Amino acid sequence: MTDQHDGPETGGAPAGPRSRRAPCRRRALRVTVITATVIAAAAVAGVAAAGWGGSGGPAAEAAPTGPPATAKVEKTTLTRSERVRGTLGHGTPTTLEAPGGSGTEGGGAGEGGGEGARGTGTVTWLPKAGDTVKRGKPVSRVDERPVPLLYGSVPLYRTLGSGSEGKDVEQLERNLAELGYGGFTVDEKFTDLTAQALRKWQSDLGLPKTGRLAPGEAAVASGAIRVDELKTAPGRAASGELLTYTGTKRVISVDLKVAHEGLVKKGTAATVTLPDESTAEAEVTRVGTAATAPADDGEGGGSGGGGGSDEATIPVELTVADTKQLGSYQSAPVGVVLKAEERKDVLAVPVNALVALLEGGYGVEVVQKNGTTSYLRVKLGMFADGKVEISGDGLKPGLTVGVPK
Repeated sequence: MTDQHDGPETGGAPAGPRSRRAPCRRRALRVTVITATVIAAAAVAGVAAAGWGGSGGPAAEAAPTGPPATAKVEKTTLTRSERVRGTLGHGTPTTLEAPGGSGTEGGGAGEGGGEGARGTGTVTWLPKAGDTVKRGKPVSRVDERPVPLLYGSVPLYRTLGSGSEGKDVEQLERNLAELGYGGFTVDEKFTDLTAQALRKWQSDLGLPKTGRLAPGEAAVASGAIRVDELKTAPGRAASGELLTYTGTKRVISVDLKVAHEGLVKKGTAATVTLPDESTAEAEVTRVGTAATAPADDGEGGGSGGGGGSDEATIPVELTVADTKQLGSYQSAPVGVVLKAEERKDVLAVPVNALVALLEGGYGVEVVQKNGTTSYLRVKLGMFADGKVEISGDGLKPGLTVGVPK
């Protein structure tokens, strides 16, 4: 993996003639590779840099023998990135539990109150792991009665009936309307028209036509679900955990080291490498806020940043817009290159073309057509892919600079 980070400014501590080491970066990320490279460049260029005039402009000097190699100042795009490990799957599973006990009253008069959920019952059917369940389809059967899926964010925590009011009522009405049972206004009020539509739906499902909906008679999820793992089996009591589920879209999960948190945000681009070495373009869609403590198992199995598990991590989720790029993989370990920052149309040279100047800062050795050389002070920017962004007076694309072997 090639590490990169923003380079130091030219106003750092002066580098004396006996030691031309690059100033140590305070930022830990990528400091080892960059410092070693700059030290090597400065050491090779040491004798020439000692002749710097200190006037702020290039000091031309004879060069009986030119630099061992040269490179061109190029106008290019630099991308700062970080390589980490990830897992292709369907995201973090959520547990679906059977209702425990009875529901509370719906808060309204008439049919809306006074009756809780039906008894515990017996599980008589469950979908298989890997199955997809959509709105209105059953996620289980209890005593041979289907428990359909509704989309939303409010759990079914009370019995809904005529006179009930609230966000959960609006959620139920929206689902009924999406399933084709209309005749009412989708709002927060459960009316007789809502009850009429609910009875029609219950009849089509083969359920008692009560015109009410109690806890346990439907399940709620944010959208279609994919069954991840069964936690019980037909014939057992409908209590406790029934199954776990995820969303239906394939996502890439990364446990990113907290030290690298600043590299990502929603929308950060990434390239995913699959087990067959094919790649897919992705972007970060979720960055968790709660850090997970490092595992104390001594096995070093952490997945953030390609290291062990000795650092706290945060969960990061990425999605691939063109899922065809993922092929038939449903679950697999993948490599992820996070493209944390990109700078377009900047001037750049190889990192080892940098020269540490006696009076501090950095320069490049400009090679003229007649073989003479001069030193040009530069300001450093982003480091990426073995190159460094530079700026300063007199720089232009195509300029020839010295590079040590």
